[in-house]
Amino acid sequence: MTSSSHSSITTHILVVDDEPNIRLPLVRALELSGYSAAGAESGQRALEMLRAARYDVMVLDMRLPGLDGMEVMRAARQIQTDLIILVLTGHATLQSAITAVKAGASDYLLKPIGTQDIIDAIRAALQKQQAHARRQQLIKTALEALHAAESIAPAADASTPPPSATATTPGERFRQVGMLILDRVKRLVTFENDLTRVIALTEGEAQILECLMDAAEQPLTCRQIAQRVWNYDLGEVEAESLVRPYIFRLRQKIERNPQQPALIQTVRGRGYLLATTSRR
Repeated sequence: MTSSSHSSITTHILVVDDEPNIRLPLVRALELSGYSAAGAESGQRALEMLRAARYDVMVLDMRLPGLDGMEVMRAARQIQTDLIILVLTGHATLQSAITAVKAGASDYLLKPIGTQDIIDAIRAALQKQQAHARRQQLIKTALEALHAAESIAPAADASTPPPSATATTPGERFRQVGMLILDRVKRLVTFENDLTRVIALTEGEAQILECLMDAAEQPLTCRQIAQRVWNYDLGEVEAESLVRPYIFRLRQKIERNPQQPALIQTVRGRGYLLATTSRR
């Protein structure tokens, strides 16, 4: 979202400050800059306004009567999770800055500060949010395309099971970890103790499995898997949305009991690992 001077979509800004000589001129300056702006003289009033209407940005003084700025910030996040919050304070400390950022502040501005500096900070925060939104949309589109391609990929030829294999190097056709054998060329999985059990994988499933095999007994986060398999530098949430469906499908295919996986195991807080010894 941008100011109305740049777009037909108006950005709504809430200025929260108990000093009218700061709040009123800032509201007026924002309106002259093309934004829709309103003021609140207390934290309680600000929360009432957030519940009654949608705002894109809140400029928040940290020292307010009644509810302090930190309480207002936390409550505002509950009301509007994507609200951009710029903190204003005349009593800055390192700890207060860290606390504000952890609570979700997009910027931390020190009083005294000029009106134009505040407007510039708002524009920068909006541009950053726009860039993030575009990135999220691109990632979503890419993931949808990748999953769609996987869903229509032709099945591998499972007519010829791989031979009994020994441990192999990464450059060879057959990759083995424990009893698990992967045929990289045909994207087939079988087991050393049951060569009649042959499982066809999609390309993405085979890539994920090979990644886990290369790091056998070592947990990998979804972010690490996405980086190693597709060279995607994603945030953890984005990476999870990409990797988890593959993990689910792999477990459905290769685990005896997918609800209690013995091969592809979850390590809480650390990701997934491939066990070299199946604990069935």
